[in-house]
Amino acid sequence: VQLQASGGGLVQSGGSLRLSCAASGSIFRINVMGWYRQAPGKQRELVADITSGGSTNFADSVKGRFTISRDNAKNTVYLQMNSLKPEDTAVYYCKLGVLKRTFWGQGTQVTVSS
Repeated sequence: VQLQASGGGLVQSGGSLRLSCAASGSIFRINVMGWYRQAPGKQRELVADITSGGSTNFADSVKGRFTISRDNAKNTVYLQMNSLKPEDTAVYYCKLGVLKRTFWGQGTQVTVSS
């Protein structure tokens, strides 16, 4: 299984970005896909995740600003990030959880300037 993330970049405070992560390989249809982030000097933390059935979970810090969605036919998860803040600056990692196994993408940098 491989995860390919894209969509990071530099944006001003208040701006928006959309991250995408496509999973390839043999993937059981029941799974959880999500996004984590890691800022310099901090631990990796959950941003949001979504099950194959559509249930979502968000970190309190992004509720109301970020949305997560997925296309099961394409094994792709999306993270729409609005009203971005400088504290959202981090490397964002895509994660796939399936059959008690975890797979990570390569990470994409998101930088929000004030």
